[in-house]
Amino acid sequence: MTSVHTSAQEQAAQAVARPESAWAWGGAPEPPERPIAWSMLSRALSVPLVLGLVCFLPAVIAAQPGSGVRDTAYWLQLVLTCYAGARLATMILSTRRRLLQGVFWMFVYIAMGVAPFAQVVIGQTPTPMVGPRQDLITATAMVLVGCAAYDLGALLASRRPLRRRATSRSRGGPAVAHPVRLRVLVIVALLASAFYVMKLGGPVVFFSSRQEINETVVASGVVAEGSNVGSAFLKGFGTVPALLAFLFYTRRLATSRRARRSPSTALVWVALAAVNLVVNNPISNARYWFLTVLMAFVFTALPSSAAVYRTVLATGVVGALVVFPYADKFRYDDEAQRSAQSASVFEPLVTKDYDQMVMFANTISWVDTREHTYGRQLAGSALFFVPRAVWSGKPEDTGVRVGQWMGLRMTNLSAPLWTEFWVDFGASGMIGGLALIGYAAARTDRRYALAVTRAGPGPGSVLAIVAPLIAGYTFILLRGPLLQAAGKLAIGALCLVLVTTFRERRAARRR
Repeated sequence: MTSVHTSAQEQAAQAVARPESAWAWGGAPEPPERPIAWSMLSRALSVPLVLGLVCFLPAVIAAQPGSGVRDTAYWLQLVLTCYAGARLATMILSTRRRLLQGVFWMFVYIAMGVAPFAQVVIGQTPTPMVGPRQDLITATAMVLVGCAAYDLGALLASRRPLRRRATSRSRGGPAVAHPVRLRVLVIVALLASAFYVMKLGGPVVFFSSRQEINETVVASGVVAEGSNVGSAFLKGFGTVPALLAFLFYTRRLATSRRARRSPSTALVWVALAAVNLVVNNPISNARYWFLTVLMAFVFTALPSSAAVYRTVLATGVVGALVVFPYADKFRYDDEAQRSAQSASVFEPLVTKDYDQMVMFANTISWVDTREHTYGRQLAGSALFFVPRAVWSGKPEDTGVRVGQWMGLRMTNLSAPLWTEFWVDFGASGMIGGLALIGYAAARTDRRYALAVTRAGPGPGSVLAIVAPLIAGYTFILLRGPLLQAAGKLAIGALCLVLVTTFRERRAARRR
């Protein structure tokens, strides 16, 4: 047993010390001890999983009664659904944890594949389509092309070897959390969350409904007329620093024996957990944000568990179909609560939430009446913090602008990432943007796989926190609009700049 264990450790050390060419095919080094049981199980599950995602579920949807027309849009949507299902199955069955790519394909399979396919079959959409049928065909085709571009970017990333930053003398080592700055982040998080709670009238309001939260924020006086910057900062600083501090301490407890023996570390973790239970609970927050919190915590607490990674992706499909459409129970108060009854399991896919494809079609119709904005919409998202009183021509959310053009009263509509690129730069910009995102996601996945190994940067690894957080936030970024998503993203980046250092400390690497 001792010789086997020693050999495994030597293999792990050799894997990390491999030349850069060993990384050429996209991923972390293989675990030193291959789980034979999982290899056999994966082979047994591969056939039903692929058949279920690629064949069975699309076939069940195609057999549903409805008034949908089986034209070019129908067949393109079927191809997109099967393509995304095959890629999702690949992510689940992969021997490497491709966190960001797996979440991307899970979103595409549900929101751009299964749900729009059900809408085409049944002949009903969550949001009316105001343009011609040809715009829906164009939207479906462009999403399919964008997915292919994403795959191409990921393939190019897999062919390029990684530079081992841990040995870089110019930067001093991998990005890790500075112990003193991390304590400062904890203090900032507790103060910001306390101010957020007191500003809204105490913890009780956070366990009522999102409607009451929004009304309380408006009554607090931080929302100026025509601008949501004050509200975004209040909510962002009240929730994001607390989440990041909690994730850093969760990783310390999960990966460091020394931290688990420290009462002070455990007490700080408990305090941060209590704060997050108030400000980041699923009752007072949007479903996509709570999904981000949950996914970030799971992958931070269990960073090296391949079973957890595969379980999250596999059960995510079921959750999106069955649980997610009904998870807005606490969005409204009792009087305004919408009915959660449904005659079919696929009815929520055509009546709620999943309006991404039809909104892409409506955006194409909207752009046809004007011209592309050539970066203006993306600039508005990047400069979200500039008040409209200072920038009078500041762009509104893409979903809001399209909704206003459609003449809708309710303009809280999605604007998927494909749409954001299309509005600014058209088809070429969309293809290039998705390719860059695929490239960045694949590179991040490979570095994350290294960061969570025993030979990685240790309990203070910043990437081991950032990758799960971005993976969860990917749902928000892909759903859009970007202007709504930019606030918390920027606040998270500021917090990471505060705590990050590239000076490797031996004490931080102790287990």
